[in-house]
Amino acid sequence: MHEQTDVQQTEQAARTVPAGALVGIVGAGTMGVGVAQCFAAAGHPVVVVDNDPGALASAPARLRAGIRTAALLGRRAGAPAAAGPPAPRTESLVSWSADLAALAPALLVVECAREDEDTKKEILRELDRICGPETIFASNTSCIPVSHLGSFTGRPDRVIGTHFMNPAPLKAAVEVIRAPETSDLTLARTEGFLARAGKHALVVRDAPGFVTNRVLMLTLNEAAAVLGEGTADAETVDRIFQDCFGHPMGPLRTADLIGLDTIADSLEVLRRHTGEDRFRPTPLLARLVAEGRVGRKAGRGFHIYAPQQPAARKGTDRG
Repeated sequence: MHEQTDVQQTEQAARTVPAGALVGIVGAGTMGVGVAQCFAAAGHPVVVVDNDPGALASAPARLRAGIRTAALLGRRAGAPAAAGPPAPRTESLVSWSADLAALAPALLVVECAREDEDTKKEILRELDRICGPETIFASNTSCIPVSHLGSFTGRPDRVIGTHFMNPAPLKAAVEVIRAPETSDLTLARTEGFLARAGKHALVVRDAPGFVTNRVLMLTLNEAAAVLGEGTADAETVDRIFQDCFGHPMGPLRTADLIGLDTIADSLEVLRRHTGEDRFRPTPLLARLVAEGRVGRKAGRGFHIYAPQQPAARKGTDRG
């Protein structure tokens, strides 16, 4: 018997998701808006919830900017390979709310809150109370073990990790984290939602930091250490990774894109869950975060950036 091709597997996964199923997003920051764009572009109605009025106020403009960027790059974010012409009215499929109760009818809720366990615990417990028993809770956590997050709910079998990369609309892969408690149906439906959004799932086992951030956060932290020790300036550090290793951008520009505050939070989560002090943020990284130089969204981090559209305030989102 022949193995299924990637296309066949993607089509099969997509068929597990009802057409027009509502997707909920918690957090209207960088990642929340980006993930909302992915699902809306695939034709799903999306409700984005955030408790920060500033984040909600700026979110529609940031969504429009993301849609324009995807169009300029010749890629409609969220379109499966065989989907045909782009789904119309992507922007009109996204609605905004300050009330988590708006997510009650969602079949999938993607939690994009900042990388703080207490924040995620509060959100997941409230969602568990509000949403129906069929709803899947997918966390965009970058480091916290999914099994730990599932313990905050009465449905650990319907909790899964969906670690989108930034910028979400332009990245084809999603790191999907399956905890020991995650059911086969939850995994299949999550892969189906992602397939409809033109993403392919790379499934890994649950562990602190998973694959991406278990490796990446150490790399970014060490790059900050090298810079702090004066071994090379920021431009040279990044050029070495670009010119010698073929990376599209170096570790320090990558850190600025992610957000230095997010990196510091992630490192602390890794240190707490592994007990390994090597994940402690370097002095330079900690100082920049304390000074508000948190990267591209602030205009300054390891590098300096031209002014952009105002970023969302922290709110519930980790962007």
